[in-house]
Order: sequence, then C-alpha cells, then structure tokens
Amino acid sequence: MSKQVKVKKVVLAYSGGLDTSVILPWIREHHQCEVIAMVADVGQGIGELKGIKAKAGRSGASKCVVSDLRKEFAEDFLWPMLRSGAVYEKKYMLGTSVARPLIAKEMVRVAEQEGADAVAHGATGKGNDQVRFETTVMTLNPKLQIIAPWKDPSFELTSREAAIEYAKARNIPITSTKKSIYSRDRNLWHISHEGGELESTWNEPLDRMLVMSVPPHKAPNKSTYVEIGFERGTPVSVNGKKMDAVSLIERLNVLGGKNGVGTVDLVENRLVGMKSRGVYETPGGTILAEAHNAMEAICLDRETVHYKEQVAVRYAELIYDGRWYTPLREAIDAFVTSTQQFVTGTARVKLYKGNCVAVGAKSPYSMYVEDLASFTMGAGYDPTDAIGFIRLFGLPMKVRGMVQGRRARGVKAQRSKRKR
Repeated sequence: MSKQVKVKKVVLAYSGGLDTSVILPWIREHHQCEVIAMVADVGQGIGELKGIKAKAGRSGASKCVVSDLRKEFAEDFLWPMLRSGAVYEKKYMLGTSVARPLIAKEMVRVAEQEGADAVAHGATGKGNDQVRFETTVMTLNPKLQIIAPWKDPSFELTSREAAIEYAKARNIPITSTKKSIYSRDRNLWHISHEGGELESTWNEPLDRMLVMSVPPHKAPNKSTYVEIGFERGTPVSVNGKKMDAVSLIERLNVLGGKNGVGTVDLVENRLVGMKSRGVYETPGGTILAEAHNAMEAICLDRETVHYKEQVAVRYAELIYDGRWYTPLREAIDAFVTSTQQFVTGTARVKLYKGNCVAVGAKSPYSMYVEDLASFTMGAGYDPTDAIGFIRLFGLPMKVRGMVQGRRARGVKAQRSKRKR
C-alpha cells in the first residue's frame, strides 16, 4: 500500500518470525499508527508460540491477541475439505491453503473487536497467500484497509540481511541471524517445505528436510494397521476409541509420521502464474483421505461417486485460490453433505514404509452385496436380463457400425486401389 493510506490502528497477522517481527515496527513508523499483533494457533506447535506475546510487545505491538483456532480449523475447515475429496493437482492436500481463510477471518474479528481500521499481513507479492488473505478480508469486511508491506514500493527490508540490521537497530528480538535452508509453514494438517535443494527440479529432496515424518526407508519393517471410524463422512474414532477432531488428527500424524506416510514432492501451478516446487508432509491427512475413499467406495452409488470426483477438483481450486467464502463453495458443501448421509462405518488402513493402503471397510449402509458380487449365480441376479440390456445399451454403436462403418470400409477400399 502507498504512504497515503491513513490508518490509526492496524491488526497484523503475526507469527513471531523475522518477517513479521520487522514488519510490525515498520508499519508503526511508516503509518504512524498503533499495531496489534494477532497470532492464530492453527496447530503449528508450542515451539512457535512460546513467549510470542512478550516478543510481540518488544517489537512494538500495543497488544498481542493469541487465538486458539485448532478446533474450528479441524471441524469447520479440514472436515468439509476431507469429505469433499479435494486434492489440488492430484497431490497437494491443501494444508496451507485451507488455513489462510480462517486466519484472515480471525484477523477481521480482532480488528472489529479492537476498533481497528486496517489489517496487515507479511505475505509477499509473489505467492498465493496474499490473495487468500486479502480476498477473505474483502469479503468479510470490505471497509477495512489492507496493508501489505512487501507490495509497498517504499518497503526497503526486502532482504534478510536488511531485516536483521533493522531489527538490531531497534532492539527487536530475533531468534536467529542465520538463514534457514528451507521456508516452512506448519499447522495441524501438514508442514510445507520450499527452498534449498528444492529450487532445482532435478534435485532429490534430502532426508534432513522432513519434520513430521521419517523417510520411508527408515520406517519400521513391520506394517501398522489403523482403523478409522466415520459418522456421516466425518472421522470420529481411531482403533475404536472416540476422539475429538484435533486429538484424532494429532494421533494419526504420529502414526503416519512413524511409517513415513504422506510426503509428496510437487511442482504446482500457483494462482499468480508461476510454477513452484514444494514438499508437503501430511501424514494424518493422507491416512484419513485413504480411509474416507474406502468408505465412499462401499456407501455411494456409481453416479454420485463419479460426479463427486469432478466436484472435488473444483472444490480444491476454490480453496487454493482463496475463495473459501464464496456462494459456490457453500453450494458444493451442501451437495457434499447430502452425499455423506450414509458414509458411516469403519475403514482399516495398512501403513508400511511410506505406503498407505485401505485394506478393509465395513458399514451398515454398504451397497456391496456379497450375493450379487459373487461369481456364483444366485436368485438375486438373472443373467438372461443382460441380453436385452446389452442390446439396448449397444444400439447406438450397432447403428454407427452399420451405417458409418460400411462407408468407412468403402473409402478405405478405394484408397487402397489408388495406391496400387
């Protein structure tokens, strides 16, 4: 934003890292305003949150609001996404993408609560997060000004070295002056990695990069079986034990991580028009997606399954593009909710050295009927019924073969004569 933006009080989405630690005082100095730090706990772990209020205060925040959003994140964002089957470009389980609208929503709530006239974020002008933050704010409270220092021409802290010097000059606490080899984002659902050897698509990711998981080749030599219980498409238990959403995901993250499950290497197409490479660890989410697919396989009819697969692609795009708070996403959710009314039962998943495979599923609403599926002919299926069905089903193909096929054969014959 330009210097001409006049604001009195700003709510900054604050992580405590170097970028937001210097952005906070920069906003105060540049805009001559009060800055409130808003910290969203979406499951990134105690290590990132420890002492964050004191740190924000020393950076110049007039107040630091820490919001525990883990339950809301799991129940209102992760579960709908899981039920939808959304996966971006066949691999990315949208861990960072789906958290951004919730963080932005909380930023708006705090701004309204504190009487702020602006919000701010530390996303760069190159990535997807700037879009996710800003479109959410525009939707939920279009009156709020949006301050994005990385897109301000007067923002001079565009290198890590400059940011460190700026922090030192103002006695702003920073945890380290050494640049981490990876850029990471972590929450309850996943952790992402960018940078380092990943900047070349020819390089293989190194084992040292992994945080939530072990490399598959270092996983146990024995398989681990886990049973996931579902009610109306929502996970409710692990190995027969009822669990709340947050505890359930955390438990599966541990099990999946120990077995090297859920790590993907992806070159993705960013919304802003460039390709980027990242490695994502989503151990618990990978187990849940496999289990949920197994439940739908026995509980949904063919037409619904096939149509839902198409809808899942669009749902993933909406999440990735920062369009969570849109009528289309809400409408798709209504459709998905309808499809899940009989997705109740248990799926058994086998974990082994990076592999995650559903090996069993059962449900009181299963449409898999053993008597019908068996190779043995029974009273429930008369094979002679297939005669008329195939005649009608294949009639268009038969007509085409009779009319166009004959002509095609005639044209072929004429061409063959000419060649002779």
